[in-house]
This record gives sequence, structure tokens and C-alpha cells, in this order.
Amino acid sequence: MSRPVAILDVDGTLVDSNYQHALAWFRAFREHGVTPPIWRVHRHIGMGGDQLVAAVAGDEVEEAHGESIREAEKRLYGELVGEVCAFEGASDLIARLADRGHEVVLASSAKEDEVERYVELLGAGEQISSFTTSDDVERTKPEPDLIAAAIARAEGSDAVMVGDSTWDIEAAARTGIPTVAELTGGFSAAELTEAGAVAVFESLPELLGEIGSTPLGD
Repeated sequence: MSRPVAILDVDGTLVDSNYQHALAWFRAFREHGVTPPIWRVHRHIGMGGDQLVAAVAGDEVEEAHGESIREAEKRLYGELVGEVCAFEGASDLIARLADRGHEVVLASSAKEDEVERYVELLGAGEQISSFTTSDDVERTKPEPDLIAAAIARAEGSDAVMVGDSTWDIEAAARTGIPTVAELTGGFSAAELTEAGAVAVFESLPELLGEIGSTPLGD
């Protein structure tokens, strides 16, 4: 019998990095003479960088500066990444899922060294089956490529996604799998539910307390 698969988003779900990313993107735009309101930047965190520039600032900015803005964001986020912490309950969730027999796959479109840093931060190296990186995808969320890559790395079936954004939910839905969501990314419960989340929790400790009532408890 194949094992169930738990696909876990990283930024904003397991590690508290969304606001550092929002600030890095804002500063990257500013370096190129573009000043979007930072709330608009934040609303797009969780969307892949290949799509975020146009979504936030328009196609003309993407065409003129997209690649250099993305490179600037990587540099600027690198100056902030030392402030990133694991969310309370993140390591416990990974351990609980592994103990329940799940294959745990981290779904990230970050560079490999950044994902490895997060794995070390979570202390999860022995409990995860694998992880994805930017090298695994051509298009990022809300396109389904990242989730499909995570599923392809797993040997099991009956996958469930855990995420924090509407972009996670949309990408997972395009691959036909449900998403359990949490509020740590800054989206409201109503937004996550409307996007299709099968369950929404305030935090990882709350999810852990009720895991048996979610598809992760099957």
C-alpha cells in the first residue's frame, strides 16, 4: 500500500518569512524607480517571482525591468533572511506527519541553498522525503508546476497540501489535490475558504490539535 503524501509549502507556512519577502520586493521595485504600495506587494507574496512583477506593477515594468527586479529581490532578501524564524509547531507538524506514515515533501521555488537553510532551521532533515527548488519548475504559483514537481518526487499517493496563501490553494487545485490552510500568510479565513481550502486554522499548533479532522488525519 502506498503512503499518503503531505506537501508542505515553506515560506509563510513553516517559516515566518512573508514580511521579509514583501520588504525585499518593495525595495527591489524602488531601486528601479517603481513604488507600489507595500500592501499590494504583500498581497502577492506566495505568487512566484516570475509572475509577481507583472501582477504588482504591470506588464511594462515586467518587460523593462522584470529580471533585474527579481535579481535585486534575491539580494535584498538575503540581507533579511537571518531574521527568518520557524513558526511554532512547524517542526512538530513535520514530525507528526512522518510518525503517521506520511511522505513529507517540502514544496518551494527558492534556490537550493535557501531551501537547505530552511530544512536546517526546521531540524527536519531526517523526516522529510524530499524538497523542490527553483530548478524544478518553469512557472511558479499559481501555476501548478511546483505542486506537480512535489508529487512527482513522492512515491505515495493521495496527496494533501498545507499552505498559507490563495496561490497555494489554486496551484494545488490545478493538480487535483486539497489544501489545508493557515492564517500565517496574512490572508483571511474567508479568502482562503473562498479559494477552496478544505480547512483553515489560525496557526500550526491549532492545526496539530485538530489534525484528525482534516485530510491529513486519514
